[in-house]
Amino acid sequence: MKGNLRLSLTLRLFADEKPSGTDIAALLRRIDTLHSLRAAAMAMDIPYSRAWNAVKQAEGKLGFPLVRSSTGGRHGGGAALTEEAEALLAAYDACLAALRETAEGLYREHLSQY
Repeated sequence: MKGNLRLSLTLRLFADEKPSGTDIAALLRRIDTLHSLRAAAMAMDIPYSRAWNAVKQAEGKLGFPLVRSSTGGRHGGGAALTEEAEALLAAYDACLAALRETAEGLYREHLSQY
């Protein structure tokens, strides 16, 4: 039957050597949405220490801070992305869009008959 196949492209961003590490882009998006590293880790079902280490490792490799945090208190603490982190996510999104466009063209060229 023609048209039963579909293409799904996923791009994950890692700062560590292991492909099973924490996806930095996904973690940064959760931090941006939830305004908390701890809440982001919980939402991704990973330990807080793993999320913290992933951010610190990425910052070390990139050479700039990704997250600004404030300690708790009367109104609670929180976390926010730095301008550099926002620029990194914008570049990541542009890269993913270009990859998807290219992949769709290759799919049409090589697999669309299936």
